[in-house]
Amino acid sequence: MPIARKKAAKPAATPAPAKKAVAPKSKKRTVQEAQRDESDDEFGQVAIDMNSDDEEDMDGDDESDDAEANEFPEEDAEEGQDMSAADIEEDEDEEDEDSEGSYMDGDSLVDSQEENDDDDDDEENDSDLDELINGGIIDPNFGHNLNEPLAPESDYNPIKREYPEIDPVYDSDSSTEENDNTVGDIPMHWYDDYPHIGYDVDGKKIMRPATGDELDKFLSTMDDPDSWLSAHNYKEGQDIKLTSEELEIIRRLEGNRIPDADFNPYEDQVEFFTSKTEIMPLSAAPEPKRRFIPSKHEAKRIMKIVRAIRDGRIVPRKSGYVPPKPKYYNLWNDAEDKPREEHVMHITAPKMKLPTHDESYNPPAEYLPTEQEIQEWNDLDKEDRPKNYLPQKYNALRNVPGYGQFIQERFERCLDLYLAPRVRKNRLNIDPESLIPKLPSPRDLQPFPTRMAIEYLGHEGRVRSISVDPSGLWLASGSEDKTVRVWEVATGRCMATYVVDELVTSVSWGPNKEVAVLAVACGYKVGLILPEKLFSPELTLHSEEYLKAGFANVAATEANAKASWKQPTPAEFEQGIRVWVHLQKPVKQVTWHRKGDYFATVAPDANNSAVLIHQLTKHQTQQPFKKTKGAVQRVMFHPTKPMFFVATQRYVRQYNLQRQELVKTMMTGVQWISSLDVHPAGDNLIIGSYDKRLCWFDLDLSSKPYKTLRYHAQAIRSVAYHKRYPLFASCADDGNVQIFHGMVYNDLLQNPLIVPVKILKNVHQRVEALGALCVEWHPTQPWLISSGADHTIKLFS
Repeated sequence: MPIARKKAAKPAATPAPAKKAVAPKSKKRTVQEAQRDESDDEFGQVAIDMNSDDEEDMDGDDESDDAEANEFPEEDAEEGQDMSAADIEEDEDEEDEDSEGSYMDGDSLVDSQEENDDDDDDEENDSDLDELINGGIIDPNFGHNLNEPLAPESDYNPIKREYPEIDPVYDSDSSTEENDNTVGDIPMHWYDDYPHIGYDVDGKKIMRPATGDELDKFLSTMDDPDSWLSAHNYKEGQDIKLTSEELEIIRRLEGNRIPDADFNPYEDQVEFFTSKTEIMPLSAAPEPKRRFIPSKHEAKRIMKIVRAIRDGRIVPRKSGYVPPKPKYYNLWNDAEDKPREEHVMHITAPKMKLPTHDESYNPPAEYLPTEQEIQEWNDLDKEDRPKNYLPQKYNALRNVPGYGQFIQERFERCLDLYLAPRVRKNRLNIDPESLIPKLPSPRDLQPFPTRMAIEYLGHEGRVRSISVDPSGLWLASGSEDKTVRVWEVATGRCMATYVVDELVTSVSWGPNKEVAVLAVACGYKVGLILPEKLFSPELTLHSEEYLKAGFANVAATEANAKASWKQPTPAEFEQGIRVWVHLQKPVKQVTWHRKGDYFATVAPDANNSAVLIHQLTKHQTQQPFKKTKGAVQRVMFHPTKPMFFVATQRYVRQYNLQRQELVKTMMTGVQWISSLDVHPAGDNLIIGSYDKRLCWFDLDLSSKPYKTLRYHAQAIRSVAYHKRYPLFASCADDGNVQIFHGMVYNDLLQNPLIVPVKILKNVHQRVEALGALCVEWHPTQPWLISSGADHTIKLFS
């Protein structure tokens, strides 16, 4: 309100000029002023002086003030609000100067107060007060002493106060007051179809504030630099700027911290009941007297016993009294019946198990078996039954019959005690972690491939086989889309494509760097391809002469009936194919000898002629085994010695080609061998199987696996050693590639170190239950290349 209190509460001593007659009614005015000053703290902001004296004094001025009371003095109110602090201090200083030295001896405090009030209440205050009262804005009895009657001309009831009607659209200074929405915690979209958004404490509608379109919101956001610090209040329908404390709470909540920065979740525990033994008593009250004098109650009990002894009703024991022997005694104890010390190795009898809920005569419903469970229990043998009884429910304990297995169980309990061992076996205190070998950290075993670097895309069928040439520059791949592609390893570009008649099952580069030849197995034949575009003219010319040299030996070619060497057609010759080797059965694998003049093929359906060794320079084919033992799956030449490894379904046999004899047979213990590879040093061997196992053989140690690893969830398709680094890898139908560190030491007394270092998960997607089909290492770098059933080839570095 614009009315400010200017009257000083302290008594003024200056005599006022006789403008008005001093009436005796001013005593009530003084008492009311004192009461109002005391209650200023309760009413808080504004103290308004509404007294009956003013009404009486203003009776004569009603006619002159009627015209002014009809309108609310907005301008005066605003001017009163805008009054500066300097003006207020100036008014107070004038009052203080008027009151100095005015109080004389003999003047009463009440009279001086009345005179001071009459001097301060000038015509302006009286007119402003009359306008507010007559306009119905201020209750004239506000602050009135309830112990005194109201003025007779007042129409207000002090008990039931009437408030003026609130206009929600009224635009005045009171509109800045907060109108709290009292609708409660409800969805605010219920008010979407109404012009208001709720109700205030007086039940009046809170009108919806005007909101612009999205363009207005955007412009207001751009104009207001603090728009990002505001939040929309749906109850009030307007944006509210967040304070720094609220922003700090939001920031702490986003950081998963406690909203209250002053809260300490790790405060010291407060011991409400101390655990320390107190020396001084908790109470300083003196000890009662009864604790220092004999108890009369105990004296009565003792005298009662003494009288019984005197009367002979209680006979005390004499010295040397021997208690009678018990009626029942232990038959097996010694005659002296002294307790015997337990033996050092004595074992106490095991305790019987406590009964459970299902042994109750009235067990809960969940413990009662169903008819199916009862039938299953009856079908089991007595030795296989988990319990010797079935839980049953009875209404009362008297209805429970005798337990039929009681005698049998007691007898078995006695047998358990009789046959129990009577020697204590000391348990070995061994730390389980000490039994686990200490493996080095994978970080210490680097380098090894960890991430995919290049992906080779272009095949439209499953990529069954891949091979890297000895220089490490070119990668060959064979797919079921009847194509052979040659890729540049570093960039992933497809440099050449060769189309064949059948599905490509195996590709292999010749190990001789002086001869550029690629062997491809497709269907019933093996093709030797010369990629002219990839190599120098000198190397291409030398390789072509090397491949054509065998056609001079025509007699040897026609004499062999197992395989026939033929020249390609002109169209195939232009494509790059130089030699065809036709076999009797489909070829599954092609592998080269370390010198590059011999290569071996595997045709599992050919029975005894499943394994054939071909010589490139003479175009000759020979059958090393007259009779094979089992279905041959894979073959491999020894990297340094004239040894030949043949893997059948369950065994791996090592043959000496010079002596033409069997050297060793490795018993794998797997169901079906799928892949085979020999360590570059030649002393170790790994195989993969369709039953998810990978076996490492130490040829100098034993014919059984040194380690059997089972890290794959599906059948293993391929295994491969690195030619330079101590690494080997395996891939399976689960789409994963496992990379291992396999260090082979020169010391024969030290076993190989095998550590799994990396799992490349989901390298290839599973297509028709097939995942990763082949893995191959780069000859010089620690790079791994894999192919799969999803028509892709990937390089990991």
